[in-house]
Amino acid sequence: MNIEIERKFLVDSDAFKNEASTSYPIKQGFLNSDKERTVRVRLKAKKGYITVKGESSEDGLSRFEWEKEISKPEAESLLNLCEKGIIDKIRYEVISGEHVIEIDEFYGDNEGLVIAEIELSNENETFNSPTWLGKEVTGDIKYYNSQISKNPYKNWK
Repeated sequence: MNIEIERKFLVDSDAFKNEASTSYPIKQGFLNSDKERTVRVRLKAKKGYITVKGESSEDGLSRFEWEKEISKPEAESLLNLCEKGIIDKIRYEVISGEHVIEIDEFYGDNEGLVIAEIELSNENETFNSPTWLGKEVTGDIKYYNSQISKNPYKNWK
């Protein structure tokens, strides 16, 4: 069993792009988007993944996560079975001290939304906070990819 501890933030500017060590496209969908258990299919560059996540803790900081690499053709087939609302995004990775901050810039129905995530080894761990890191949205369910796929950013205004 693997427990993921993660904090989420909105991003204030695109300055992170100059600091990114890598970037790659991601296409993902959900076979199940129930908050108690999500099943995600992801095509990340040329690799496929299937991920099962459990319900988040009350503060939204941690939850069970299981992930397995699958072939690209398997991921493409499973994406065709997913619930409506496939997500397209570019992920940027920025090294910040001992951590990697993953920034997702969304496209399509979620264009304009940019979210940063940082995984921690424990809930009280500190990290370097870059100037472009904005408001914390950890635990705000509307920023979960499973919810963005159902209620895209374009509908929020």
